[in-house]
Amino acid sequence: MAVVTSLDQKRRKPAESALDVLTQLVAKDLGAVNELITQRMQSSVEMIPQLASYIVAAGGKRLRPILTLASAQMCGYRGERQRGLAAAVEFIHTATLLHDDVVDDSNLRRGLASANAVFGNKASVLVGDFLFSRAFLLMVDSGSLEVLRILSQASAVIAEGEVMQLQTANDTSTSEQAYLEVIRAKTAALFAAACRIGAVVAGRPAAEETALDEFGLNLGIAFQLVDDVLDFSALQARLGKTVGDDFREGKITLPVVLAFRRGSEEERGFWRRTMEDCEQTEGDLDHAIGLLKRHNALRDTVDRARHYGAIARDALGLFADGPEKRALLDVIDFVIDREY
Repeated sequence: MAVVTSLDQKRRKPAESALDVLTQLVAKDLGAVNELITQRMQSSVEMIPQLASYIVAAGGKRLRPILTLASAQMCGYRGERQRGLAAAVEFIHTATLLHDDVVDDSNLRRGLASANAVFGNKASVLVGDFLFSRAFLLMVDSGSLEVLRILSQASAVIAEGEVMQLQTANDTSTSEQAYLEVIRAKTAALFAAACRIGAVVAGRPAAEETALDEFGLNLGIAFQLVDDVLDFSALQARLGKTVGDDFREGKITLPVVLAFRRGSEEERGFWRRTMEDCEQTEGDLDHAIGLLKRHNALRDTVDRARHYGAIARDALGLFADGPEKRALLDVIDFVIDREY
């Protein structure tokens, strides 16, 4: 698979170190958030902490709660209310992962057996509901109706996005705009809310709330677009899942939308057979990747991600220079320049 290289890649920090810098800036608060997550997922019902701890332990880099902590810190807040909210953001994210894996019938999550594969679909759905309830208790603990409104609205939008994705699944006529609406809802809404509440707890003006919302929204869109590319190009050890999961599940992502639109009628027939009818044979994934490369669909999807990354970068122009702002800007590059 070809590697897409940014023209200014040499001027950038390595992607991993960019996130490491941001993580170190909020290290104390993040440690407290991790402790809070462990405390709040406990229950006298034995399976709940077992399943919850399984997926939390297999979690990623805590990017969304880190964004909450860093946003609050950039806004000058030095209290502790952001810790509970960051934990709430992670619970919302984790709950959606549990539900997504059931809906998608996924067997892997970040290289490990998914929770539904280990504990079953029913338990995964119910524990996801438990984590949602824990998230709302943490929101109430914050004492802010505005925070409750923002995160509640984000949770509703995420659910809407998942339903929209069900409607576009296996539909090769899905437009680029329709797909962007899906990822704006199911992925970017939580990024936006995670950043916005940092300004809320800091008591910052509405303009700064809006700027952080815009930053998070566009960062989230870029994040998902790159994930779409990674599904067709990354090694399982790097990505934490097998290549082509979206293809096998008939998910219509932007690379497929672009390749379908640009292809011949014969190629469109291939996409209809494999994605709409779900009739896939050995070699179809390799052929799909070949079509994506032939029509520059992977490269152009990354270019779209860079576009949204630029909008996210502009949104932070309202804030004074400082270590948090610089680290957040570098995280845009981390999101886009993941290995593909």
